Amino acid sequence: MPSFLGKPIWWGSPAHQLFTVIVFVILASLDNAARGVLPPLYAVVSRDLQVSEAALGMVTGVTVIALSVTSVGWGYWGDRRARKPLLFYGTLIWVAGMGLTGQAATFNQLFLWQLVAAVGIGCIASVGFSVISDLIPAGRRGMMLGFWGISQGGGAGLGALLGGALGAYEWPLPFFGVAAVGLLFALLYLFTFEPERGRTEPELVPLFEAGRTYDHRISRADLRRLWAVTSNRWLLLVAFVGPLAYGSRVWLARLFIAKVEAGGYSLETATITGNMFSLLFETGFYFAILSGYLGDRWQRHNPRGRARLGMGLVWLAIPFQIVVFLMPLRNLNFPTEANVPTLTGAVLWSLVSNPWVGSTFLVALLAIALLAGDSPTRAALYTEVNLPEHRGTVTGFMTIATGLGLALGNWLAGLTISSLAHFYAPPLNYALGLALFQLWLIPAGWCYYQISKSVAEDLAGLKRTLNLRAESEPDPFT
Repeated sequence: MPSFLGKPIWWGSPAHQLFTVIVFVILASLDNAARGVLPPLYAVVSRDLQVSEAALGMVTGVTVIALSVTSVGWGYWGDRRARKPLLFYGTLIWVAGMGLTGQAATFNQLFLWQLVAAVGIGCIASVGFSVISDLIPAGRRGMMLGFWGISQGGGAGLGALLGGALGAYEWPLPFFGVAAVGLLFALLYLFTFEPERGRTEPELVPLFEAGRTYDHRISRADLRRLWAVTSNRWLLLVAFVGPLAYGSRVWLARLFIAKVEAGGYSLETATITGNMFSLLFETGFYFAILSGYLGDRWQRHNPRGRARLGMGLVWLAIPFQIVVFLMPLRNLNFPTEANVPTLTGAVLWSLVSNPWVGSTFLVALLAIALLAGDSPTRAALYTEVNLPEHRGTVTGFMTIATGLGLALGNWLAGLTISSLAHFYAPPLNYALGLALFQLWLIPAGWCYYQISKSVAEDLAGLKRTLNLRAESEPDPFT
């Protein structure tokens, strides 16, 4: 029968929770698509708006910082009150920013509307993750957060695909397309389920089974407690250092565009095919689910297992990443003056007909498969060592660290690539610049090693706190 609140009988059912997860995952994908549209279009937008590619790279870097800073405010707000309305309004903000970006006629207008979009995306980054963490069973966090990571990687790939395919001739089109789909899914937010905080924590099961609620909310005094968690400090550092390497990858599409141009093709053809190569060579991110699953299994037997897995994955990825950037793409054969479907088919055919392309794809598949484990591993770790009412705020701080790393990686890689151009012609300057920035993964792995030494104690402390709260929480009906 319907609840006394007047909600439908199916509200909060397993099927409704599954629907909620699907909507959240798709929107996480879409907001990453929004972030990924502009970089593949640097060359085209630079030509049309009469600005340098470095200036457009600066736009991406500044918007990443804006997204990151605002995510803390969104996350703290979400840790204190209902999260669903915040997610709805945050989505509307980034949808409006993307739609208006497509109408920009000057560089300043494009910069302004990208900043607006970044503010809205910051909400999904922190508040959305907080909700997801309350829907995922504790023993499956790594695997399920692998899906979350895939949605983000897939969204970035979708943005690159839309940018390269739809935007090669009319660059505003992908901005309009992402905004339209985002608006549709924003409406679906109205039908999603907001879980109770802490619902999936094993230590709080007796509390909820007794009909009680977990009413703890974050306060300003709690911010010091977040810093007191040793693993949080190392997680913040790895969230900054690793993205110095990831941020440089915003130039990956530009590398492959330059490789195609070096084969004698026009900028338009190179933009389409180069972005297609960039997207195909990123498909290894689907292995994030496997990495998350392995982390869950190792964590059950050893509380340090997940951190050790993260250390091994990022270190193993380094040599394969470098090889992908340096491998040449020779004997390319694309029809001139072709449309997008024809060029897409030619790119796909080259995977099996061109040994240079095929071998690069296989190495890239392994490289990204290894690197894909970083995101779910890191997210599962900071979910597990922080209280339910702290996770949105912690995610915001992690987003700031990640955003700063991405922005600096993007900017510094651009400067490095530009400097190398004085000595090496494209595409070699792009390849060398990207290869150098993968060395930031060495200190990222070292941070995981430090986390492996502190995480067991931090996990034990959180479990003690939750057990005490489950025992002492007063019954609201007495």
